[in-house]
Amino acid sequence: MNSYTDIPEIKFHMQHPMMQHIAELKERNYADAGKYDYAPVDFEDAMDSYDKVLEVVGEINANIIAPNAESVDMEGPHCENGRVRYASKTYENLDATNKAGLNGMTMPRRYQGLNLPVVVYTAANEIVSSGDAGFENIWSLQDCIETLYCFGSEEQRQKYIPRICAGETMSMDLTEPDAGSDLQSVMLKATYDEKEGCWFLNGVKRFITNGDSDIHLVLARSEEGTRDGRGLSMFIYDKRNGGVDVRRIEHKLGIHGSPTCELTYKNARAEICGDRKLGLIRYVMSLMNGARLGIAAQSVGIQQAAYEEALAYANDRRQFGKEIINFPAVYDMIATIKAKLDAGRSLLYQCARYVDIYKALEDEARERTLAPEERAEMKKYQRLADAFTPLAKGMNAEFSNQSAYDAIQVHGGSGYMQEYKCQRLYRDARITSIYEGTTQLQVVAALRYITSGTYMNVIKEQEAQFDNIDAAFAPQLDRIKAMAAKLEECIEYVNKLENQDVLEFCGRKLYEMTAYTIMSQLILADTLRDQELFGKSLVVFINHAESEIARHANYIKRMNADVLTSYSR
Repeated sequence: MNSYTDIPEIKFHMQHPMMQHIAELKERNYADAGKYDYAPVDFEDAMDSYDKVLEVVGEINANIIAPNAESVDMEGPHCENGRVRYASKTYENLDATNKAGLNGMTMPRRYQGLNLPVVVYTAANEIVSSGDAGFENIWSLQDCIETLYCFGSEEQRQKYIPRICAGETMSMDLTEPDAGSDLQSVMLKATYDEKEGCWFLNGVKRFITNGDSDIHLVLARSEEGTRDGRGLSMFIYDKRNGGVDVRRIEHKLGIHGSPTCELTYKNARAEICGDRKLGLIRYVMSLMNGARLGIAAQSVGIQQAAYEEALAYANDRRQFGKEIINFPAVYDMIATIKAKLDAGRSLLYQCARYVDIYKALEDEARERTLAPEERAEMKKYQRLADAFTPLAKGMNAEFSNQSAYDAIQVHGGSGYMQEYKCQRLYRDARITSIYEGTTQLQVVAALRYITSGTYMNVIKEQEAQFDNIDAAFAPQLDRIKAMAAKLEECIEYVNKLENQDVLEFCGRKLYEMTAYTIMSQLILADTLRDQELFGKSLVVFINHAESEIARHANYIKRMNADVLTSYSR
């Protein structure tokens, strides 16, 4: 068994036409060849390397992480003397990933990293999440090192990045009891001690995933007397220095393997990362965008597991003399799960490709002046990545909840029993639409790109690529164009009202209409490359998207300030 090679859809996305450009940028035209024995010499060698890494991830997931998941879920982590003790099988998972060298995946080789593109790391996240979303939270927080790499000093990079590449763990300590989504309210105090020549942190952090990690990125208030985001800075706390204890581990609905901690900081020695006052304004935004892409991948992994569980049970369970997969009500649910999975996955990897291009160029810009066309490319893909991240995170989180729900429904009463995996998937899925920014916050993040026409421009550019489409797919393309037209009409209608309350009230519906249109285009493009793999999902998803868009359009066209006033009374 292998959770990569057994799922051809993941490898399909690894073979996207944009991968050649991504590999060339990430490898800087293969400059590391000869310096490191594991550095690729050309594109084919790079793709072979990516493939082999994901095969290792797939093997470990299928044979260790996934089989351990139920035990981890039942045992969970424990708090002992201010420290976290993971579930026993979690240590087996960590041992396997560490021995395989699956850390520092995107970090440059000069820091002992693997220098893999974000697309490959995203695939690894998805694979691990299909086995155990709770363990993925622990393992994938290695991605916090990206923020230190981007904004820390070279001395800090040399000091911390090799430790993460060797298998040490990370956390991002942002939330506090009175500062959840409103991070401007963070009050954990950072004080600089002139005599000691360092910063000390004091206060409480809450809901910190993997809170007893080795290295923490901490948002704290460095500017005395301030109460907004301009007084916050980012700090690096090293567990080796002491000063932080785990007060308790939260008892959660799902992702039991991942310890969610309340932390107390008592004169914890720390060092500032980057410049003062930019902690929230710049660094957390970067940190959160990476985390949101990670949750999108986690959500797709949960969807994959839900699909596999529902399909296997429906093929095995017999009622009224035949397998239940043969009942329309059942295969409709399973086909819808699969269609959402394929469309959501396509959106996820499109976003990851955008991130890869702008990140690679941004990295290059640290060492040399980019040519005008390179700078234009970087800005283009950064804007696309910023626009697609809230779509990928929000929609896949919602899809994972819907698909896990339907997987239980396929199982009937058995799905409600703890012996079946689908109940764990349902509990694990629920957090995806809450943490790292709720779906409602993803809507807020996307709204400016909706009203400004950014998404419509993307949709129209994508439409132009279908000009010479095979006649067999012309009807699907026409239906997608009709969806886009309804979306554009609704955006124009809401913009003309010039009422912020109406815009925000309709925001979720405009957001979903946008996402459904883009995903329909993406799955059509995927089908044109591999009809056997995606042809059925194309039909099912367009039917689903078309009905959702029609429903939302009908609602929006009846909305105005007067209706909103009567609605809110």
